Amino acid sequence: MRTYKTAEIAHSIGIHPNTVRLYEELGLIPRPERKANGYRVFTDFHLEQIKLARIALKAEVLQNGLRKQAIDIIKTSSSGNFNKAISLTEHYLQQIKSEQKNAEEAIAITRRLLSDNKPQTGSLTLTRKETAAHLHISMDTLRNWEMNGLLTVKRKQNGYRIYTEEDIRRLKIIRSLRCANYSLSAILRMLNALSNDPEADIREIIDTPRENDDIISVCDKLLSSLQYAKQNAQTMLIQLEKMKGQFT
Repeated sequence: MRTYKTAEIAHSIGIHPNTVRLYEELGLIPRPERKANGYRVFTDFHLEQIKLARIALKAEVLQNGLRKQAIDIIKTSSSGNFNKAISLTEHYLQQIKSEQKNAEEAIAITRRLLSDNKPQTGSLTLTRKETAAHLHISMDTLRNWEMNGLLTVKRKQNGYRIYTEEDIRRLKIIRSLRCANYSLSAILRMLNALSNDPEADIREIIDTPRENDDIISVCDKLLSSLQYAKQNAQTMLIQLEKMKGQFT
């Protein structure tokens, strides 16, 4: 089996030698043997393992433990247990697909709520506490949404907030999208666009930050990031099958 120095293996993959050392420190690759002079000796297994780690860590989705699952897959492969690593990757891929389904269902719910043309009676008015209870969310969550500009609430003469039927419908949309892990900025972008153009494409707007938007997290473009994660997971399976055949 061919062997490599730290600089050689880093160059062959296109990373800095310090990244190779970091992967070793984090347990993402097995500790290499060392020569008498202390120099590390890497093998083809290290080379392919680093490739796997690079694929797995491309995806930036962090919700619901997905990042931890990716790291567990890398470490399991590093130990040489390819069958378990493949099984973990299949589970990882299924969860990504589940996240995609949730994200698409949230958009469908949003469309349904927006297309509800039932006339508003205007008879419903709730306090903040009543609204939180009605929607099964905390008052802190409701306050956070308001502070981030997702909802502007009217007040009575005494200063107390009152939530109308239209407010409740808007809050149901926000709740559905947040449960699917869309970011607050993506939701606000969508709501603002719809206020200017009710016929705007919800799916495209919520997944496409404007040029002047500061992208804080991948959940600002959740649909794209999940699709990217899915493709990476499928590539991980191919890489693990290759490693299983080569190193078992």
